[in-house]
Parts: sequence; structure tokens; C-alpha cells
Amino acid sequence: MVKIITRKSLGTQNVYDIGVSCDHNFVIKDGLIASNCFNKSHSTAYAYVTYQTAYLKANYKLEYMAALLTANSGDTDKVQKYIASCTSLDIEIDPPDINASQVDFTPLAKNILFGFSAVRNVGQNAIACILEARNEGGSFKSLADFCDRVDLRAVNRRALESLIYCGAFDKIESNRHQLIKDLELVYDWAQSRARDRASGQGNLFDFNTGISHNTNNNQVSKAFETAPKANPVPDLPQPEKLRKEKELLGFYVSDHPLKSIQQTARYLAPINLTQFAEQKEGIMVCALVMLNGVKKVMTKKGNEPMAILQIEDLTAQSEAVAFPKSYERISSLLQVDSRLIIWGKIERKDEKPQFIVEDAEQVETVQLVMLELSSQQTADIQELNRVRTILKEHSGDREKAKVPVIGIIQALNSRQAVLLGRQFWVQDSITAFQALNNAGFPTEVKQLTGT
Repeated sequence: MVKIITRKSLGTQNVYDIGVSCDHNFVIKDGLIASNCFNKSHSTAYAYVTYQTAYLKANYKLEYMAALLTANSGDTDKVQKYIASCTSLDIEIDPPDINASQVDFTPLAKNILFGFSAVRNVGQNAIACILEARNEGGSFKSLADFCDRVDLRAVNRRALESLIYCGAFDKIESNRHQLIKDLELVYDWAQSRARDRASGQGNLFDFNTGISHNTNNNQVSKAFETAPKANPVPDLPQPEKLRKEKELLGFYVSDHPLKSIQQTARYLAPINLTQFAEQKEGIMVCALVMLNGVKKVMTKKGNEPMAILQIEDLTAQSEAVAFPKSYERISSLLQVDSRLIIWGKIERKDEKPQFIVEDAEQVETVQLVMLELSSQQTADIQELNRVRTILKEHSGDREKAKVPVIGIIQALNSRQAVLLGRQFWVQDSITAFQALNNAGFPTEVKQLTGT
């Protein structure tokens, strides 16, 4: 590399971006070559950007993650990955809030708040209308107050339903089903009032409550108190609320169907979907997933059914394949929105990892045999052989042995969980539990969903 010791301005010149197919080497003077100057300048720039982003993430993590989510809001996989990163940083992602959300993801206290632009069916005009009404009149007090103050030509019924179902009105009224029922009446009521105002007419009920239609005197209208309401109804079941949330936001936000069993499930599935690419090809792995989609296809020969599965966990969304033999065995379990424990192997196709499903169980039916062992017992070959013999007696046919056995090793003040290999899983949890206890090994049976 030749060191440049002088520079001379040539004034304003046309500049061209030259694409070079091989090395980035350029003639400087007298046949001397500047080698790889393009690469090195880029390396410096990338290093500097890496330093800047690392600094921001370390010192302004809320603002940094909010900006990252906003910049990638159109990429579902990336947003889910960054939401998982937020969880690891102890940052919660809150669903949209009609009285606090802005256009994009924004920091709020110690959390990050979903922006209106991330809600499906809510367009830019609707967002601008909502923010303008909120800035002029303050926080919305109810659904009726909201409908009365925004322009319903911009914020249509479909947009309102989306805002309700994704939780944007939860801090005003947590019963989303009630809000949907009220909307059927309130929407028409608000439209009627808008037409009256446009024609300069008053409303009998407004006059009775002494309410002014003058919007320039900063008086807050309370006409919404006279708005019609539907008969009381129970709220939607939690699974239905979460399904609607995901449909409109692309993710589970207020909760996730897998969260309640995450701690216990880690014994069975210590890795998540984002870590699949790191696993060695051909090694059996296990994952706790939600099943988002099932596409039944036929093999190339056209005579055997198989399935392509869309799955997700708390960290990512991915694709899995169930070939004919596995599909025949587990097809009855493949219901969309079901929670599954799936076992399989990683194969690489076109340099990309692919999860090949070999077996599956519904989370609701999964039981665990929890075997307590002291550190002294784990160091005693005879004790371990006794455990091995009992488990072998109760495993039988490997295809039928679907109850995992977890060894809980007590050492001083720590407890370590170890998932025993498939050859030690048992067919019947109760008989294995009784045999282990009778042999002096403290054991209990746990339901995965009940822990």
C-alpha cells in the first residue's frame, strides 16, 4: 500500500461510481497501485457505525429498540426477533393505547408502546385525525367520546374495530366484547351528531345538559354521556382476544399462549427457533411452538400426503416439514392455533436450516416425570444403574414412550434440571412414578400446562 503524502484540489468534477469485479486496486501515479482502499474505507465506516449503535443500545436502550422496531416494522420476522431482544433487556412491549400511542413505536416510562401505524386497517389519514382530536381536546374518556370527536369519514368502522380488538381502548374499557357491541350503536349515534353539526342544527339532549357546540372555547363536550350502550356482555375468552391481537398486530403483545408454560417447558425445549440455525445437522432437537398454519401437500410421486407447517415461539416464526410417515402419525394434532411440543432434526437446504418434524404432542397432554437426585447419587454408579433399570422397564416400545423424564439434581444451594434421553422416557407416568418412589427415589408427575 502506497502512502499518499500530498493532495491537490481539482475543483468541481463529475464523479462516477465504478463497479469493480475483482480486487479494488487503483493506479495512483507512475504505475503505483493503491490496494483495497475501497474495502478498508468501508471497514472503518462499518466499525464506526457498530460503535455508535452499541453505545446507543447500552445507554439509551429504550429509544434504540423503539427506533429499531419502527425501522423494521414491515418485516414480521425481524420485529418478532427484536421484541424477543426487548424481553431479554427487561423491556416490555405494550399494546397500542388510544390516549398515548403515536404514529410509531415510542418509549413510554420503562416500556415501548406500539404505534398506530403498526395496526392493520388503520391508515395514515385515520392516525392523523386521531392525533389531531387528542391534541385539541385532551384524552378520550370513552368510546362514545372518541367517536364524537374524530372524523368518522377518516376513522371508519373497520378501523375502530381493529383498534378495539388490538387493545387500544383497554385502559378506558377492558371488556373488548362490550366495546364491539357498543360500537354498533355508538357509531350511528356519532354520525348523526356529526351531520347535525355540519348543518348547524342542535341536539335536544345537548341543550338539556347545557353543552355548547362551540369548539373554539376549549369547553370539553360531555355529550357522550348520553350515548346509547348495548346490554352488558361477558368479555371474549383470552385465546380469542390473543388471536385477534395477532391478526391485527402480527404478534401476540398483551400476552402469549406459550408464556404460562415457558419456565417448565425449558426442561424439554432448552433452545428456541432463533437458535435452530446453530444446531448441528442430524441432531434431535425439541421446540415448544404455536402452530400458525398447516399446508397439506403431496409428495413428488403424488401418492403420499405430507405437510408444511408454519410455527412460532416467543422469539421467532419459522417453517417446518412433516414428511409422510411423521404426518400420518401426528396429522390429528395439527390444528391451527394449537400449542405443540415438536421433536425433529435440522437439515440444510440451499444453505438454510430446515426443521424436519418426526413427532409431536399437544401441550395440554404432555406430562413430565420429575426425578429428584442428590449430587451423591449422581456420583454413585450403582444408584444410577438402579434408576436406569427402572426406567428401561417402563419405556418399552420407543414409539409409545412419550412421557419425558427430567432429572432434578440437588447440589448444595443449586438445582439443575437434566432432560434424560428418549431411551429413558416412559409409557405410563403413574406406574413409573410409583416404581421410582418405591425404590426410594423421590419423584412427582407434573402436567406441563399446570406448572
